[in-house]
Amino acid sequence: MADVRVKICGLRSPADMAAVVAAGAGYAGFVFFSKSPRHLTLEEARLLAFAAPPGLAKVALTVGADNAALDAIIDAVPLDMLQLHGQETPERVAEIRERYGLPVMKAIGVADEGDLAMLTDYSLVADQILIDAKPPKGADLPGGNGLSFDWRLLVGRKWLRPWMLAGGLTAENVAEAIRLTGARQVDVSSGVESAPGVKDAAKIDAFVKAAT
Repeated sequence: MADVRVKICGLRSPADMAAVVAAGAGYAGFVFFSKSPRHLTLEEARLLAFAAPPGLAKVALTVGADNAALDAIIDAVPLDMLQLHGQETPERVAEIRERYGLPVMKAIGVADEGDLAMLTDYSLVADQILIDAKPPKGADLPGGNGLSFDWRLLVGRKWLRPWMLAGGLTAENVAEAIRLTGARQVDVSSGVESAPGVKDAAKIDAFVKAAT
């Protein structure tokens, strides 16, 4: 699994960034969503982004953000990718991609086979697709809930764009998830935390080792 790339999402401190770098992850995710325990201010995210070494992709996670919010993030934080984790339509995804000139990753929640059609629709307009577990009805967070879905739904399937697997991944199950789905990229947030929003360097290291 040496060519699997890992995204650690929800970094909040310089220590988190140092742990991600030391572990050899490929992506660092910054959350801009006030309901999340991983939410960052623009200044906090800016400092973390400047601490990232060359080659580590810096990703901003937003949820239904309007242009004003995205403008503020882009102006303040040096980024490599935007991750859209809300109810953005394919048209909105295409608009954001055109407006900011950055690669866009669209997150899609999956609970059953009926949700897979959206992956094809969004792969026409996004640069990457994040396949996550669909949050429970009424959940405050669209992701980062520690939930997984039936990975067998993805067996043998292909999409037009690179895709990333998320949802309930931990150091204990990520190798099996990769084996079942053929994922070449994986994303983790709550699975490498000791408490909501509190990253654990040892768990980050163990996760990256297990995935790669």
